[in-house]
Amino acid sequence: MEETNIPEGIIKQEFDRATEKLHVAACWIGIVLNLVWFLGDYLSIPDYWIPFLNFRICVSAISFILLMFKKQLNLSIYSCLFILVLGISLQNAYMWSVMDIPHLQKHAFAYMVLFIGVGMLVLWEMKLSIILVTATIISNMVFYQLNSHLTIGDFITNGGLLVLTVLIFMVYLIRNRYRLTYKEIKSRLELEKSKTLIEIQKEEVEEKNEEIKSSIRYAKRIQDSLLPPDAIMDELFHQNYFVYYNPKDIVSGDFYWAALVKTTSETPYHLSLAAVVDCTGHGVPGAFMSIVGSNFLKQSLSEKTVNNVAEALDFLNQKTISTLNQSSNAENKVRDGMDVALIAIDYTKNKLYYSGANNAIYVFRKHIEETEIITLKATKQAIGSVSDMIQNYQLEVFDLQKGDTIYLFSDGYADQFGEVENKKLNYKRFKAILTEAFDLPIHQQKAHLQSRFESWLGKTEQTDDVCVMGIKI
Repeated sequence: MEETNIPEGIIKQEFDRATEKLHVAACWIGIVLNLVWFLGDYLSIPDYWIPFLNFRICVSAISFILLMFKKQLNLSIYSCLFILVLGISLQNAYMWSVMDIPHLQKHAFAYMVLFIGVGMLVLWEMKLSIILVTATIISNMVFYQLNSHLTIGDFITNGGLLVLTVLIFMVYLIRNRYRLTYKEIKSRLELEKSKTLIEIQKEEVEEKNEEIKSSIRYAKRIQDSLLPPDAIMDELFHQNYFVYYNPKDIVSGDFYWAALVKTTSETPYHLSLAAVVDCTGHGVPGAFMSIVGSNFLKQSLSEKTVNNVAEALDFLNQKTISTLNQSSNAENKVRDGMDVALIAIDYTKNKLYYSGANNAIYVFRKHIEETEIITLKATKQAIGSVSDMIQNYQLEVFDLQKGDTIYLFSDGYADQFGEVENKKLNYKRFKAILTEAFDLPIHQQKAHLQSRFESWLGKTEQTDDVCVMGIKI
């Protein structure tokens, strides 16, 4: 590529000019929304809404003054925006320090929204991100020591670790977007002077795509860390299981989850829990929803009101609706949610406990001359869906026999269009494929499902995420 040797000062000047309006708009949005959100404080924590409002007014007022007089004070728009974000972060740290666990869990989503919004809108240098992360951690520690009666473990398990993860992802996202925008502006200036326009455009597009993929691959590492490790799965299901997990994009709206729980009855016993969850959408939007679902499933394990898998789905539904601020009176009902199949296996009593949100499960049982397929049906209500009448999820108790195989799945496999017939594979064919797989050793069934799926797919584009889990008793 021909060197154009454009001075860095000119590139930085053009960068500032090109991003000025975006950051001014982001600053105004932050100032206004920070004040508007006090309504939520008043409704959810009436005992503290006045000090919360005073804090919000101070943060917004200081940011307003700096924004209006930035030229006289010789401040850049990045400094103004940084002071606003830092103030809101300190404000949230103070709010956290006076909250109990239920309010802490709700406000964790607001804290996450701040950092997600900053990651999507802000372009500043890496040093400002490092200062923000450091100040956020220190302020939370200071306010915790001054005000909070909760333990550190309460903070970590009820939103702290999740917020920290989003904060780190924000730093990475801003860094990549800053570099990408900077290089894009530099390339545009170079293209104006270059005689090899086509070649330069090609290289810049490839670099741009790689930067975007790099960011999404980092998001995938975060999402994969939420999936249960193979060692845990082996222990829970005695190594008699498989998971066919095939996201449509790099990150997925489908995920699977597993945990071991000890009952609190007079005679405690262990249950092996497993779930396959299909979130609305796929790719990055579905991945964000999967983080919410995984976090609330984990929280359900320690909830005193949750004593079976159906109550776990009730808890997940309530938390998802409240977190997404969905309302049953909204004219345009929000469709974001999850379809879930959740089971608990008692290996000592050969009992299966199941509850589903739009996701049924199959139990395959071998008889002498035929294979019986038993369908345990789900409650027809998605997690997080908004309806005029929210119903409780139903509990199914099923007696297992040695040799039974339980299949949990999302709709991605059955809904895939094929190259030859140009129609969906459908659940009838899906059952036939599972019947073929059922006759194989459990560890070979994943390969069979994958082979049949790819054969049906052909050169057709995959339409949705796919997740199928099989557990043999």
